[in-house]
Amino acid sequence: MSDAPVTDLPLTDLPVNALPAGSTIGILGGGQLGRMLSIAAARLGMRCHIFEPGANPPAGDVAHAVTTAAYEDHAALSAFARSVDVITYEFENIPTAALDLLETLRPIRPGREALRISQDRLTEKDFLRDLGLMTAPYADVPNAAALDEALARIGAPAILKTRRFGYDGKGQARINNAANAPAAFADMAGGPAILEGFVDFTSEISIIAARSLDGSVACYDPGENVHKDGILRTTTVPAALPAARRTDAVLLAAKVLNALDYVGVMGVELFVTPKGLIVNEIAPRVHNSGHWTQNGCSVDQFEQHVRAVIGWPLGDGQRHADVVMENLIGDDMARVDQIARESGAALHLYGKAEVKPGRKMGHVNRIRA
Repeated sequence: MSDAPVTDLPLTDLPVNALPAGSTIGILGGGQLGRMLSIAAARLGMRCHIFEPGANPPAGDVAHAVTTAAYEDHAALSAFARSVDVITYEFENIPTAALDLLETLRPIRPGREALRISQDRLTEKDFLRDLGLMTAPYADVPNAAALDEALARIGAPAILKTRRFGYDGKGQARINNAANAPAAFADMAGGPAILEGFVDFTSEISIIAARSLDGSVACYDPGENVHKDGILRTTTVPAALPAARRTDAVLLAAKVLNALDYVGVMGVELFVTPKGLIVNEIAPRVHNSGHWTQNGCSVDQFEQHVRAVIGWPLGDGQRHADVVMENLIGDDMARVDQIARESGAALHLYGKAEVKPGRKMGHVNRIRA
């Protein structure tokens, strides 16, 4: 990790605005990321209160409290906010009206600006370009005529994506030629879209970066990612990158965090190209490609996020092992017994009751000799 501040301070020496042990962190969302945040918070003596519309969320198994209510339930939101000391989140697509209410009652970290930008792919691309960072060629596609114009300028193949609410390959349609355009546009179901040109890349990497309340920034080693059907399958650390590229990635991530006055952990996905690093997307939360840190570092991404949002010093995330993280998706759960017998394999299962195709059920971190 780069420029990590000194940690291991006694509680009496924590910053004046830091939350003490025993404080409660509110987490919006109760999926696997909320579950792992709750586990990390408990190691630091903190409690977590989950707000999740769905019943029996994975995070509920390990949290101090759970509120099951819709994001439109303002009474439930108010009660939730008053029961916690700070609010964070495990996913981006939180309704604006809910955030408007919550931020009047408790601090939300990371802040609203990061959410505003990441919730809309066009806004995100514009933000990155304005920072002087490279992205794939892109164009706003509000209607079919705009798609025709964008294809004429950007060319095919390209990817048409919904501007909002897409993840794990959902809300995306590949366009191989102009004849595919009408069907791809129909897949957007009338929602605003963005066309992104293909990038000729040699590999995909991600940087997991953290920024504290005092502005300190620290980044984990870049991981090399392999996707299949739009879903991350593996992350390998260290990535096959020259030292100069690793430095470029760290500096790029720090630039994004500082521009947002960010507090917490962020995932920054990048394409490695002969012309330099191209930003694919940013995620203002702990990230799937950072799961390797649980067994490759003393302080993993989840504890790092907790430290940041409660005002503690960032921890030492220096990598002490080479790791390959593999997502366990759908029927991969049939291999759990075999994986559990592997030497050097650390299983992390999410407690989801039902196995579904394409559903992330857990992951395994394999320590490489």
